[in-house]
Parts: sequence; C-alpha cells; structure tokens
Amino acid sequence: MTLTSIQTTKKPPKTEVILERYPYRYIRRGNIELNGMPDYRIQKYDEWMKKYRDMYLLDNSIQLDYAMEDFEYTKWLDPEGVPCYVRDVVS
Repeated sequence: MTLTSIQTTKKPPKTEVILERYPYRYIRRGNIELNGMPDYRIQKYDEWMKKYRDMYLLDNSIQLDYAMEDFEYTKWLDPEGVPCYVRDVVS
C-alpha cells in the first residue's frame, strides 16, 4: 500500500448548522450515501463533554421544518425524557 492510497481516504462531510436553540441545534451533515438525500440531524449539547452530540436522525426536511417550528416537538424527540407539551391547568 502506498502513501498516496492512504491519504485518499474519504473525509467526513462538513456539518452545516441550520438553527441553534440551546441545548439543541439542527444540522445538515452532507448527504446519505444510500439514497443521496440530505442527512438532517438534531444534536444536543453535552454539558459533561462540552460538545454537541447526535440526539436524533431526522427522516426528511419536512420533519426538520416541524422540529424547528415547534420546540416542544424537539423536546418530545429527546430520549432523556425532557418534559414537553406541559399544560398550565389540568382538569
């Protein structure tokens, strides 16, 4: 194996931040190799590690739009069980 063949390894796709709403951010990380569609994700800031980590891989741009528009939906997707859609008055 030559040095040039080692250097031609594939680079990870560039992360494009679409919207940041602490502790979440909505990103696009290139395209999905299988179908060529954009790879949209929601990341959550990890206080312990001091960096963002993937929290949820979105299905499509419609789900991305909905998650950015409705912040409670983003919290509903959070696997840590963050309270969401909380009522002011319970009857």
